[in-house]
Amino acid sequence: MRFLLASMITLAGFSTSALGALKTETVEYKQGDTPLEGYLAYDDAIKGKRPGIVVVHEWKGLNDYAKRRSEELAQLGYVAFAADIYGKGVRPQDVSEAAAISGKYKSDRSLLRARVNAALDVLKSQPNVDGSKLAAIGYCFGGTAALELARSGADIKGVVSFHGGLSSPTPQDAKNIKARILALHGAADPFVKSDEVAAFEKEMKGAGVSYRLIKYPGAMHGFTNPDNKGTNPPGALYNEAADKASWQEMQKFFKEIF
Repeated sequence: MRFLLASMITLAGFSTSALGALKTETVEYKQGDTPLEGYLAYDDAIKGKRPGIVVVHEWKGLNDYAKRRSEELAQLGYVAFAADIYGKGVRPQDVSEAAAISGKYKSDRSLLRARVNAALDVLKSQPNVDGSKLAAIGYCFGGTAALELARSGADIKGVVSFHGGLSSPTPQDAKNIKARILALHGAADPFVKSDEVAAFEKEMKGAGVSYRLIKYPGAMHGFTNPDNKGTNPPGALYNEAADKASWQEMQKFFKEIF
């Protein structure tokens, strides 16, 4: 086992809806000896098992944005588990800290894969999750992590990368991919440039991966997060049209794979 599920004890909150109650829990687990703290969301009015989605955070770590996306997935009828890649309590406070910490995992893809696989194991252990219907999504840094989960050979149905990094130091590992891939990319992203996108497509095609790449005209990096104002860092800017369109594409993708 890649993880130790230490506890699922903190009821972080709930919201009522016509469907029932949205339950959220803080989940402590481990990868190796490193304590991690993720966030689980599900609608307890839904009976029986349902598909499960791993959600991987941006470069500032597991924060309210990743938690909100997990809750939105739960409202769609999924069990969502927001992974903690960095470790319990490790939450960068500014851009320089985020760059340093995320860079550690981008340069050590084996560790990144171990961390995201640990989150997948937690998700699979949930009694209300159908283990044959699993997927992962990620935002920015999380998009890179979700793709690395696929490249690790994880037995999942699909991966969705929202404005994520697409590069791989070991493109030959694409042969391990069992999942279908959906990459949602800002055509004006200054961080994930055209040569990186072209290399990603070459990697996917070369390995015979079922993938789709959608480019949103005028959209920059981080286009799904309203907190991105184009200044911190420069080049990350919210785009409402691309945000809504990409969320719809994700929903269609999940209907197809599940």
